[in-house]
Amino acid sequence: MRKTDVTEGKKRQWSQLWRHWLLATVVMTCTNSGANALSEAQLQLLADLSAEQAQFADIAMQIWDYAEVGYQEHQSSKLLQETLKSAGFEVEAGLAGMPTAFVASYGQGEPVIGILAEFDALPGLSQAAVPQREIVEHQQAGHACGHHLFGAGSTAAGIAVSRWLAKHERSGTIRVYGTPAEEGGSGKVYLVREGYFDDVDTVLHWHASDRNAANAGTTLANKSARVRFYGQSSHAAAAPERGRSALDGVEAMNYMVNLLREHVPESTRIHYVITHGGLAPNVVPDFAEVYYYVRHPQASELAEIWARVMSAAEAAALGTSTEVRVETMHGNHSMLPNETLAKVMHRNLSLVGGYTMTSDELLFAQELEQSFGRKESLLGLESKILPFGFDRGKGSTDVGDVSWMVPTAGLNTATWVPGTSAHSWQAIAAGGMSIGIKGMMIAAKTLALTTQTLMMNPDLTQQAEDEMIQRRGRDFVYRPLLGDRDPPLNYRNTQKP
Repeated sequence: MRKTDVTEGKKRQWSQLWRHWLLATVVMTCTNSGANALSEAQLQLLADLSAEQAQFADIAMQIWDYAEVGYQEHQSSKLLQETLKSAGFEVEAGLAGMPTAFVASYGQGEPVIGILAEFDALPGLSQAAVPQREIVEHQQAGHACGHHLFGAGSTAAGIAVSRWLAKHERSGTIRVYGTPAEEGGSGKVYLVREGYFDDVDTVLHWHASDRNAANAGTTLANKSARVRFYGQSSHAAAAPERGRSALDGVEAMNYMVNLLREHVPESTRIHYVITHGGLAPNVVPDFAEVYYYVRHPQASELAEIWARVMSAAEAAALGTSTEVRVETMHGNHSMLPNETLAKVMHRNLSLVGGYTMTSDELLFAQELEQSFGRKESLLGLESKILPFGFDRGKGSTDVGDVSWMVPTAGLNTATWVPGTSAHSWQAIAAGGMSIGIKGMMIAAKTLALTTQTLMMNPDLTQQAEDEMIQRRGRDFVYRPLLGDRDPPLNYRNTQKP
């Protein structure tokens, strides 16, 4: 099936669902949250977003179709920039050596509140918006982490706040940060390193998920590198003694690192893929590459573990008479939690509420969840807001670097069928139809309400800053884990360097 056929069929499928859903959205929101709990200003903000949701749904689906991987999101970034410009934002693009990064600003004065927007897809994944596995021909990537929704939803929130500022002639600046290559490219780190967040009071973000929550929490610090071994090619049967196998270097390194796993802190995560291993069994490979990720909750511990992994690479090269070169690809600090902001976000998420699936969406979800291999259904979570708590995440994100410099808070919304794993074809499928859009609009409304709350209550931003300083220490000095390298604009390129 051609991609265009899948796209047209998909659009017909969810466009009918939208028409019925659009009419009921404001009523649904007020029913879930309790209209009496919302002020007139909040109700107006929600109504403005509901009135524009078809536009932002279309933007999200265009980015879903583009499915551009990190640092190659030219169409996705351009679409968001043009949308913001048409809403009166001033846009500065091509920041910190990244052609697809941008900052869109509206308003003047304080407070300055930033909303993060992502838009990169994951390589090696494609899927139609159907509840069965259906790889789309000629589509090499997919939005398995929901960043198409992330970018469009954040843009929607920023524009809604800008209209509120203009209508009420309030002081304050809203910024939408277009941040490329979250998936292993650390785009936000370069923006932090170059000072683009230095004058920001608060940063808000969100992420696609299978449930609705706005908790305080942290993540794992993370560092990655491509480890390249260079040897000498030779005929593997006729003259093996003249060869020096680069693949032997990779395998020797991997063996030593796998032994190392027993002797690192329990919270450590180490994973790798061999990206190049040779092309023909009868040729001794003169080049091989392995791509490593190492994670730990503390950046200082991560640095020590990383040094041991690099020692294994050097030892492997020595033992196989090959040469090794290491290119650090990315590095992210852990998230610094901020309970002050998280509680504000949770209160607003609770006001917005979850959503109820239509009968068609429920049939889609029931068929999709058959692929999960779960005995227990989680359907119904999409209508609930989870109680406030503290998350200790096992993943990593470049939002972490932002959070050590600016008070930061985020939320998750049910853009996927409950029970869906991130980075899966099931996430792409649900994110490509009305279930994903419903979750995106919950996020947009929560971000807009939280921004409005912070602009109307400057004491909250000061409390959040005080908490950030208390957690990180007054003597904290930011040092990016990726060092002084330039953005790896070709990091998704799998060709031999």
